[in-house]
Amino acid sequence: MTILIAEDEPRAMRGLKNLIAMAGADYEVVGEAYDGKETLEKLRELSPDVCLTDIRMPIMDGIALIKAARAQGWKTRFVIISACEEFSIARQAISLGVEEYLVKPIMAEEVKELLARLAGKEAAPVSAGGGGLCAQHPDAHPLVMKALRIIESSYATHISQKKLAEDLGIAAEYFSYLFSKNTGTPFAKYLRRYRVEKSKELILQKLPLEEVAESVGFSDVKYFCRIFKEETGVSTTEFRRNSG
Repeated sequence: MTILIAEDEPRAMRGLKNLIAMAGADYEVVGEAYDGKETLEKLRELSPDVCLTDIRMPIMDGIALIKAARAQGWKTRFVIISACEEFSIARQAISLGVEEYLVKPIMAEEVKELLARLAGKEAAPVSAGGGGLCAQHPDAHPLVMKALRIIESSYATHISQKKLAEDLGIAAEYFSYLFSKNTGTPFAKYLRRYRVEKSKELILQKLPLEEVAESVGFSDVKYFCRIFKEETGVSTTEFRRNSG
């Protein structure tokens, strides 16, 4: 599958090219463009299968670019790449027949899944549980989806709500509001519950509780045992005995 990237920031361009390269040898970046006018010229010249385009670009923005390409009858499929504050504009672009939109910052698994979908192939699972958290919240904001994937892949490490919000490019207060609105649960409580659920699998394997606690992101085993009982209503010992 051939791909043209339209992105006016060189650093973002390099990052996106790297993510596409990581997705596999079936995907080839055949061109780069740094403004809408140049993109239109390369679409005519290269006829790529897919064009990944930013919205805000010099000379001609992404929306105008897509409209111009549609007017020419070109068959290239478009994917919008949008910053958070441009989310509402990106959604409007769906009416132009855009295949998908990605909300910056973009993660490797998102690019891999997107390209596999466009190529008509199944993407490999990106985390244990088959992306179960996202499946539980199918209508969540894309940034919340990213946070859920981070929880699934990094629950055993220290996850700070403030740092996560920074990585997603939004204010901590807005992230807190967005996450609670989309999942019905505050972020810290959601993460705690997920860690407890993951710990159940390890407890049933009869691992030492110190190892269980550390494996799901708790540095103190006594604190872990207290949280486990608060979330489940039984102690770790009772849970192991009742499940045996």
